[in-house]
Amino acid sequence: MKKFRLALLAGSMIALPALALAEDAPVSEMSFILNTFSFLIMGVLVMWMAAGFGMLESGLVRSKNVATICLKNISLFGIAGILFYLSGYNLMYAGVDGGYMGSFGLWAADDAAALGGDYSAGYSAASDWFFQMVFCGAACSIVSGCVAERIKLWSFLLFCAILCGLIYPIQGSWGWGGGWLSEMGFSDYAGSTIVHSVGGWAALTGAIILGARKGKYGKGGRINPMPGSNIPLATLGTFILWMGWYGFNGGSVLALGDAASAIEMSNVMVNTNLAACGGMIAAMIMVQVLYKKVDVTMGLNGALAGLVSITAGPATPSLGAAVLIGAVGGVLVVLAVPFFDKLKIDDVVGALSVHLVAGIWGTMAVPFTDGEASFLTQFIGVAATGAFVMISSAIVWLVLKYTIGIRVSEEDEYRGLDISEIGMEAYPDFQTVHLGGMGSPAPGLGDAPAAARVAKPVTQS
Repeated sequence: MKKFRLALLAGSMIALPALALAEDAPVSEMSFILNTFSFLIMGVLVMWMAAGFGMLESGLVRSKNVATICLKNISLFGIAGILFYLSGYNLMYAGVDGGYMGSFGLWAADDAAALGGDYSAGYSAASDWFFQMVFCGAACSIVSGCVAERIKLWSFLLFCAILCGLIYPIQGSWGWGGGWLSEMGFSDYAGSTIVHSVGGWAALTGAIILGARKGKYGKGGRINPMPGSNIPLATLGTFILWMGWYGFNGGSVLALGDAASAIEMSNVMVNTNLAACGGMIAAMIMVQVLYKKVDVTMGLNGALAGLVSITAGPATPSLGAAVLIGAVGGVLVVLAVPFFDKLKIDDVVGALSVHLVAGIWGTMAVPFTDGEASFLTQFIGVAATGAFVMISSAIVWLVLKYTIGIRVSEEDEYRGLDISEIGMEAYPDFQTVHLGGMGSPAPGLGDAPAAARVAKPVTQS
């Protein structure tokens, strides 16, 4: 009897699509529902990436800055949501019409047609807004890790407001909002340039204007390592980002209402996964060859670089090509990290190497697997986006620098931003002990000043 009921249930499920096909309206409504559902669920996965960025950065900064990083990552997401409502969405999508930006104004959902039985819009307005908003937050998260450990909290958050409310949506309108790059045929499926390199360009500009952490670069070109506080936490963050990327790229199919869309989404997710695998393994091999040992953080960033690399064109590559695209991204990360250090551009978490360098590579790689894309058009898109974001970001960073300031004092930097900026440590079971006065670093304490921080367990009563 149980088998009969299961067979009857299975038969009814198979019959439902056939019944829906009998009338046009139910098919259209079902497609509308599935597309909306896809936007919402994939948007949740992309939002989950905010947790990934938070954990990755928390693991790669020193323990005295972890609480501040946590606060930055959740607050910037709140800022992204509000600013994308106030101005971002309409600047990116409302009335661009082949131009350079949309219109200013508050976003508001309009589903009157669908409520009246016309489902031609394809999905609900709010589901589209939600999916686009979480991408905006991801671009902002990239900046956070690069400028960590020496930037003022409120100065950083003010920059995030401008990035989310103006800079990101204006350039986004060029490629995704029907703007001039879209008219030229620029192809960026899920945002290697429109999201990742935008965050990278903004972070690069900020890192140059902000300057390096004290003690990072010594005389004669010496680079002093400043190890992160928690490699397991950084690894967890990488896994979360990897998982969230299935929503990032898979949701960018922008539909799930028919078989073709479902097949494309499946292919996109598999290619996304294989590119991450290729990037991670290639980075591990590369760092072993160059330095005779495998660096965990290079492996983590190699996986992320593979993900960024495939994001511009995950639908067209074969499985083998996806691995190769990701692998090149992984190799580039290993080469880019010391390159930025030689330029004395201090990137705490490797965001420039992962999101900027691999983002450029991924965008330029699209024509290798997509015959409709052009290398020249892709280059124009990369160059125009980079120029716009760097110039606009520089203006914002400099205005902040010469008004409220963007960098904490040297003393506060040594104490850690957890104490100086928010008055709360991430690890309260340890207390700070100061040794001596302001002078040369004590032997073996790396970047710390003579007022060195030594973690000492606190006995719980």
